[in-house]
Amino acid sequence: MPGGRRNERRPVNLRLAGPFTLYGGAFALAALVADQASKLAVLGGVDFGPDGIVKVAPFLDIVWAWNTGISYGLFSLGAEGWWILGGLKVAAALLFWLWLARIDNRLEAAALGLLIGGALGNAIDRAAYGAVFDFISLHAFGFYWYVFNLSDVAIVAGVGVLLYASFFGGAAKSPP
Repeated sequence: MPGGRRNERRPVNLRLAGPFTLYGGAFALAALVADQASKLAVLGGVDFGPDGIVKVAPFLDIVWAWNTGISYGLFSLGAEGWWILGGLKVAAALLFWLWLARIDNRLEAAALGLLIGGALGNAIDRAAYGAVFDFISLHAFGFYWYVFNLSDVAIVAGVGVLLYASFFGGAAKSPP
């Protein structure tokens, strides 16, 4: 090309570790262990009785619920479709890990770790059971929130912390 440079492809940099990877990884591991331990404890240690509900407090029940879809049971693919949604969770965790390897602050690392741990916790359920085990039911004044688990809590907290960081913490406005 006269007067110009050739269109050269630059190699993709798939850096897998950065300054806060271990920090974020610790949050991922903590979220994953808390989620899986709580599910095993409830599955193996709670007598749900005939109605599948244990009243813990006026606003909290422990229930027996299997979710074959995504949030709120949307896009339910049944037990045989577990690998599609489970695969998407694993892919999301990998993409979050690549993002984690490029950030330079603890707040974002913690948030991404929570997202990774939450995604992997629900992916493990899909692989092990064909569905995600949800068991926490919050309610007040006749309003029942959807049934969820600790992976869901980690994901919501991770998104919340990323939103906070993007508005107030000087975080990058988009993943690198």
